[in-house]
Amino acid sequence: MHTDLVAALDIGGTKIAGALVDDQGRILRRAQRPTPAQEDGETVMGAVAAVLAELTASPMWPDVRAVGIGSAGPVDRSAGTVSPVNVPGWRGFPLVERVRSLAGGLPVELIGDGVAITAAEHWQGAAQGHDNALCMVVSTGVGGGLVLGGQVHPGPTGNAGHIGHISVDLDGDLCPCGARGCVERIASGPNIARRALSDGWRPEADGDTSAAAVARAARAGDKAAVASFERAAQALAAGIAATATLVEIDIAVIGGGVAKAGDVLFTPLRRALRDYATLSFVQRLTVAPASTGTDAGLVGAAAAALRSGSGAAAAHRLSA
Repeated sequence: MHTDLVAALDIGGTKIAGALVDDQGRILRRAQRPTPAQEDGETVMGAVAAVLAELTASPMWPDVRAVGIGSAGPVDRSAGTVSPVNVPGWRGFPLVERVRSLAGGLPVELIGDGVAITAAEHWQGAAQGHDNALCMVVSTGVGGGLVLGGQVHPGPTGNAGHIGHISVDLDGDLCPCGARGCVERIASGPNIARRALSDGWRPEADGDTSAAAVARAARAGDKAAVASFERAAQALAAGIAATATLVEIDIAVIGGGVAKAGDVLFTPLRRALRDYATLSFVQRLTVAPASTGTDAGLVGAAAAALRSGSGAAAAHRLSA
């Protein structure tokens, strides 16, 4: 019997992933559906329900003690609702209540997706051993979370560290969140591609206009592709430096699909960071790629469930 088995959901603008996870962070069963992000809220919930149905059908389900959800944000942890910027059909959607009903009344813990990757990286990844860290996911959107004083710090609503909606360009483009010049509006995958296309980059014969395709072009020396990644790196550096100045983090960990660009992103990012992190107490700030991979959201959601659910012993181990 798995005494501290939990279910985890990772909900983003591209996919809805689910898993059964043990107290060592091992994924024992998986399920996944594409996110119907442009559909109405009930259609999106239907995809969540389909993922949960696969998990509850597992013979391991009777051992599950809690459910953790890491969702694109903003989220409202206290109200149990979500309003993801990139899922317009969900505004104040009562996700916790709906998941609890489908999960047979189990405890449900909701955190933002950035907080989830932070929990995963602090537990098992590049932020291990760091008492003060910013962990980010740079993908369809840009999210983040904080470790302060050795503990993941979700904040009252579960959105603390949501760096994607810090404005770094006061006269910049309007962001879907309603502000202007947000980090996400410049550094997310779709916006890297949008900028490159507007500056003259053209995709190859396969028509791939993803950030990964822009990264390939940048490695080959395409000037518009290089410039778009440098612009994204500058926006990330400005947001990271502002966060470090405010709360004195000593490492920024970056994961998500855009981080897979490797040196195309990290070289200009580290260079730009030197221009923004100038005060003496942030000059030792380092940047590292995330190491928990594509499972970070699931592992982090599981960590939240282990902390808040019935596994008191697991919670002790995670905070040790």
